[in-house]
Amino acid sequence: MRTTFTSRHKKFDEFFLELLDNSEKSLNSMFTRTYGKLYVQNSEVFQDLFTELKRYYTGGNVNLEEMLNDFWSRLLERMFQLLNSQYHFTDDYLECVAKYTDQLKPFGDVPRKLKAQVTRAFIAARTFVQGLTVGREVANRVAKVNVVPACVRALTQMLYCPYCRGMPGLKPCRNYCYNVMRGCLANQADLDAEWNLFIDAMLLVADRLVGPFNIEAVIEPIDIKISEAIMMMQDNSMQVSAKVFEECGQPKPSAIGRSARGISDVFSSRFRPFTPEQRPTTAAGTSLDRLRAVWKTMQHSVIDIKEKLKESKKFWSKLPDDICAEGKLTESDEEQCWNSHTKGRYFPEVVKEGLTNQVNNPEVILDITRPDTLIRQQIMALRVMTNKLKNAYNGNDISFQDSSDEGSSSGSGSGCSDGCTTEFVFVGTEAPVIRADRSDERAAAAAAGQSLSCGPSTVLVMAALTLPLWAVQTQWR
Repeated sequence: MRTTFTSRHKKFDEFFLELLDNSEKSLNSMFTRTYGKLYVQNSEVFQDLFTELKRYYTGGNVNLEEMLNDFWSRLLERMFQLLNSQYHFTDDYLECVAKYTDQLKPFGDVPRKLKAQVTRAFIAARTFVQGLTVGREVANRVAKVNVVPACVRALTQMLYCPYCRGMPGLKPCRNYCYNVMRGCLANQADLDAEWNLFIDAMLLVADRLVGPFNIEAVIEPIDIKISEAIMMMQDNSMQVSAKVFEECGQPKPSAIGRSARGISDVFSSRFRPFTPEQRPTTAAGTSLDRLRAVWKTMQHSVIDIKEKLKESKKFWSKLPDDICAEGKLTESDEEQCWNSHTKGRYFPEVVKEGLTNQVNNPEVILDITRPDTLIRQQIMALRVMTNKLKNAYNGNDISFQDSSDEGSSSGSGSGCSDGCTTEFVFVGTEAPVIRADRSDERAAAAAAGQSLSCGPSTVLVMAALTLPLWAVQTQWR
């Protein structure tokens, strides 16, 4: 899954970042034609907005609400100076102006609406990609879990001892195979409950991405919305200025003595809001149609990922059944199969999945009081990610550690490149302690393990077990 899942992850990143780039180019082109030098001289305010949006998506420690509030405060400061250019404003005075942004509402309701849309959409997108990364890492690590000696013995007896008995074509009985594989994959099966919750949460966030938290609905018209806010500020400039002068004091006249009317006239005469159809093509030739084409491709990517996610539900608990399916590894005729001793029916009861259920497994003797630490770590990783996804579904963010200092944030909403892993603090969630006195069975099993001289090497037996686990790496092709 690492290769294929990473490629889907990268495609999603590419589409998302291309949407942002195209939106920034569209705004730059539109504002350059509309405001000319006034925009060019203040363009860093808008460039910083897109830079911070990209940094957030690629794993940076950015508070979206604070960042957007800062953008509108900076825009108010710049516009206030331009519309009142006959006055000189100190830094302290401009700080006073910024304090009254919420009270004055110089840009109308645009900042509030845009903040709600941007935060919900970006939180969902980044958390979704973080989820893709965690799912990939969990699957990779679980596929590398060490095979316990009891499993090696059971697999050897099931797959290769028929050769020693002169029955090389005899396949294992299906129920026999179930007990062996459920014993060998007992720890992996314990992942299933948390894995299914994680998949459900991923599917919910995916629905948000192509529905209410639609990225296209936010990114595509962002230049139009900011233009509307600027026009509203112009219309309310006299009332805004009067209120600021009342609260912050009368500013000193500018030594240059420029006319307020001159700058204001430049704004009024040059400003004409574009409709989406009139929006100019960017310098790179990227039009509104291109933006929509990228979004459609991104939608298809999300839908494709959703289908693969659905297919992966209950993967870990179904793995023994998939391995022991008739015709692949086992014999359908219950009387003509290897039952661990000879050809004939397998009588022991089939145990259920999970570590605690292996207390009565006749084929794989496990210490059910000692769950695999690596598997427990992955359960906790899934639990943490599921919680983040649930919050993202509701439009809430959980702060992520800024990974920019580690040099791994570029090109990935997870802030993690192919070479790094996503580590989580391990909090133990041990299985209930069930002690079973099976000393006689363990001694017999140990003796049997030492006496098994038939079959291939331990390396080949382990390969036989890990080969089915490879399926998780291709599950989402």
